Amino acid sequence: MVWLKDLVPAAQNNINTHFILLDKGNATSDGQNKVCMALVADKTAAVHLQLWGEECDAFEAGDIIRMENGIFSYNRNNWVLRAGKRGKIEKVGEFTMEFVETPNMSEIKWVPDPTTKKYVQDSVVSSHSRIFPPIP
Repeated sequence: MVWLKDLVPAAQNNINTHFILLDKGNATSDGQNKVCMALVADKTAAVHLQLWGEECDAFEAGDIIRMENGIFSYNRNNWVLRAGKRGKIEKVGEFTMEFVETPNMSEIKWVPDPTTKKYVQDSVVSSHSRIFPPIP
């Protein structure tokens, strides 16, 4: 299991984790599929989760979700966690999970390290989710 604070952008479906869904945006269409963004978190960090098709209707705020073979990558100008074509997400519970909303791993500027060819954290873009701002 990977903690959300340990997410690093990569082009591989290898993230196995679990989290609670805190907030979900309205679904839009990308021409073929329904797409929506959600804010999810565990006890170490938060991240934006991209849901596709039936996933948009399958999950609600408070759901505890397990992800297998997920991917954390750049998609439509945002760093997002998603199941992708080879991954799987499923509801495993609801409401009772410890979580934090910062840091948000989607709000970090990631840059490629020239020596390792992997992404590393460069700076913090925002201390909170710009898609799902905290309620004052």
